[in-house]
Amino acid sequence: MDRIDIDGVGLEVAHIPGPADKAPLLFLHEGLGSVAMWRQRGGLWPQALCEASGRAGWMYSRRGYGRSDPIPDVRGPWSDGSVWTRGRHQPDYMQREAERVLPQLIQALGIPAPVLVGHSDGATIALLHAATHPVAGCVVMAPHVTVEAVALEAIRQARRAYEAGDLRERLLRYHADVDNAFWQWNDVWLSEAFRSFDIRDACRRIRDPLLVIQGDADEYGTLAQVEETARAVPHAQTCVLPACGHSPHRDQPDALTARVLPFLAGLACSAGATEVHRR
Repeated sequence: MDRIDIDGVGLEVAHIPGPADKAPLLFLHEGLGSVAMWRQRGGLWPQALCEASGRAGWMYSRRGYGRSDPIPDVRGPWSDGSVWTRGRHQPDYMQREAERVLPQLIQALGIPAPVLVGHSDGATIALLHAATHPVAGCVVMAPHVTVEAVALEAIRQARRAYEAGDLRERLLRYHADVDNAFWQWNDVWLSEAFRSFDIRDACRRIRDPLLVIQGDADEYGTLAQVEETARAVPHAQTCVLPACGHSPHRDQPDALTARVLPFLAGLACSAGATEVHRR
């Protein structure tokens, strides 16, 4: 485990060694995720995917998650900075991560055109980054391209479980500041301003290879998320996993790996082979 400094903020990173002749995988976690969350239930799907595909990998915890530095005054008034914000997130928080933070992280890691592998919020961030920056490829699991009622209800249930159930206790092992992690995600998703969140127009700018995966029993979104993404990105490959929930890497890791490997095999071999598009 290691840390990297991005404009004065320390982010937790973890490296999975692998060959240098292919673009590495960069894993982007969910709304309550972290480096440690990829390891839950006794497994490490990123490690397994890197080994099976013959690629190196990186994981990182976004600000306020895992062992990364917290967001100051996470439920307080919002204020902007050159890279970072403070206070309660605004509805464009995922765009800011994709366009301000991720490019600097990728540069600091020395991986100019990685394969992005994102889950949930991380999948949305991956789509937004691929819309404006070159990537070797993009694998997104359960992305959010619009806000659905089913997602909001699941997030309300998460709030109830956090305040009155055992969710806070269960998350403590994965985050140094568990309240920072939870409220930065839950508050913005349940804000009135977030109801109009919609990245379909941004997705239309994606030119690099894209694989979209979702379980048909996803409690945070319907298959409209896959359909709308494919409509915006006609060259995208899609996969619906039967009897699978919101987290394919935990619910069906073997089936997920079996679907991702052919996609990765079809990408350019060289880590520097991706064309830098004029966008």
